[in-house]
Amino acid sequence: MSLSINPQIIVALGRVEPHLVEPLLSEHQRLVQDPTNADLANAEAAIVRAAYRVDRDLLDRMPALKVIARTGVGTDLVDVAEANRRGIAVVITPGSNTASVAEGVFAHLLSLVKKLGPLTSLVREGRWEQRSAMDVGDLEGFTLGIIGYGRIGRRVARLAEAFDMKILAHDPFAKIPAGMGCETVEELLARSDFTTLHMPLTTENHHLINAARLATMKTGAILINCSRGGLVDLNAARQALLSGQLSGLGLDVYDPEPPAHHPLFDHENVVLTPHLMGFTQQGMAHTVRDAAQGAIDVLAGRAPAAVAAP
Repeated sequence: MSLSINPQIIVALGRVEPHLVEPLLSEHQRLVQDPTNADLANAEAAIVRAAYRVDRDLLDRMPALKVIARTGVGTDLVDVAEANRRGIAVVITPGSNTASVAEGVFAHLLSLVKKLGPLTSLVREGRWEQRSAMDVGDLEGFTLGIIGYGRIGRRVARLAEAFDMKILAHDPFAKIPAGMGCETVEELLARSDFTTLHMPLTTENHHLINAARLATMKTGAILINCSRGGLVDLNAARQALLSGQLSGLGLDVYDPEPPAHHPLFDHENVVLTPHLMGFTQQGMAHTVRDAAQGAIDVLAGRAPAAVAAP
């Protein structure tokens, strides 16, 4: 006579697509969507979407919990210190949307360099005769400066190589290939035609790109921020656009989110996306699978690919 085994319960906190997770589960594990209080009490793992808060109160309701698997890298809404104090691992998925964000950078950059917004308006409004006055550019041969040379920064550099661009990078904490490194942000900005930001937001680098640093950029430079909204002073960026110091600005991130309307948003040489460059269909599939795999690894006694810093 075989003995029945109670399955390990893995709860989804926030909607998780079952077809991405269930193929990874063993026959003794079960994914529960929309968990009840009883499910929470018995759950040994939780896959947590970005907007879901995991605080002390929720942890009190989940006494059997062994692992929290957070989709993405941000843990602002997860009490990591309290989870660790209770012996609960907090797994993150740092590499799952790397390609998505890097491609998003080039979507912004190409849109601005090729003047896709103004050209769309020109055709739509029947102003064909004005097309020769449009200053359409190229990427080939121009210099891309990358501030922050982590996973995404390195991926951006790989894509830039395919466009035959020159590449510069600044990151005091990363190893940068010989000939690419800049000692300071100012040096990188002064030498780059286009600059893209890939740094975490800290107290020290809040408004990293401010009026003084914008003034060091080449006249007509383009700036892309798909990292953290607080890295760029939008008031200073607007003035740089109005003066021609910047010829284009691409933003996927804001501070706060969602943002209040800013006069900069109305400029024709600004491309705006609502923090979605890393949240593509494929990127989200990767991050859910990676989170599920991290939870399963912890339950099986294996080391997960990445854990949140305490």
